This record gives sequence, structure tokens and C-alpha cells, in this order.
Amino acid sequence: MSEKYKVRDQEKIYFITFAVVQWVDVFTRQVYKDLVIESLQHCRKQKGLEIYAWCIMSNHLHLALGTAGQHPLPDIVRDFKKYTSVALIRTIAENPQESRKDWMLEIFRTAAENSSKHQKYQFWQNQYHPIELSDNDKQQRCLNYIHNNPVVAGLVSEATHYVYSSAIDYAGGKGLLGIKFME
Repeated sequence: MSEKYKVRDQEKIYFITFAVVQWVDVFTRQVYKDLVIESLQHCRKQKGLEIYAWCIMSNHLHLALGTAGQHPLPDIVRDFKKYTSVALIRTIAENPQESRKDWMLEIFRTAAENSSKHQKYQFWQNQYHPIELSDNDKQQRCLNYIHNNPVVAGLVSEATHYVYSSAIDYAGGKGLLGIKFME
């Protein structure tokens, strides 16, 4: 990983994006998005992950994350990506409703063949480039970017209408994931 993109201070908040290999639109189905939410909740409760903002798009996730200090953020990210990769592949393979199953699994299999890190399948792209949100201006720009992603993509007309993000939390409502507000 480049020296520019490292988690240097465990007490800071970081903007992170995870993208599916070849930008495959996996998260068009609720079952896959829900698996990601359950995994984030587990990391929050069991590993001390602090989730400040999040959004699941069709082929990537945007997150603003920190840690309560139980585990280093890079370790939590590694474990999250490893677990969700295996769980999502298994869920896709076992989903009788998944019409794109063979096509997606072949892409993930081919990606693994070109990787020294993966055995049979590769789900996530390797990099996630954490960017430190060192001041209020960067934090606000990050929140706006994360929450407006579904609006820019044409999925909703207002950010708060997109269920798979923390926009509703910042508007005073209750979203699907417990978050910690940026101060």
C-alpha cells in the first residue's frame, strides 16, 4: 500500500471505499446489502468499529470509520473484507433466485487467478485507500459525498430517501445501522 494511504492515527476518522472487482453490480439485491449491514454491525459490537457514515451502492461501499481502540482499524477492515468476501460468494452461489450467479462467480474466480492473495474467488478489489478526515471541513465534505452518492446515481431524489445509507440519521431519523455522529 502506498505510504500516502495508511491509517496513521487510530483516533482519527477515515474515509474508505470498498469496490467489488470489475465493479460488478452485486448490491442490487437486498440479501447482499443486508449481509454487509450485519457484518458492519458485528464489527461495531465485537471489534469496536465506529461507523460515522456509510452508503452501500450497487458495486461499492463508502464509509467514514474510526475505532474505539479494541482493535486497529486496518485489522478490522481486513477481517470485514475477508468475512464478507466469503459470505457474499457463498450467498450468491446458494441463492436460487440469482440469475447472474454463473456470470458473477466466473468474474470472481478469474480475479482470484490473477491474485496472489486469493485462493478460489476474489470479491473485493484489494485497495481501500483510507483518507484521514482531519478537520471539520473534510468531515463535512465526506458526509456530503457519501450521502449524495445515491442522488448523483439517480437512485433517489433526496439523500434521506435512500435506505442503505446514514443520511437519515444525520437528518434526525433512525437508519439501519447504529452510527456515531461526527462532532
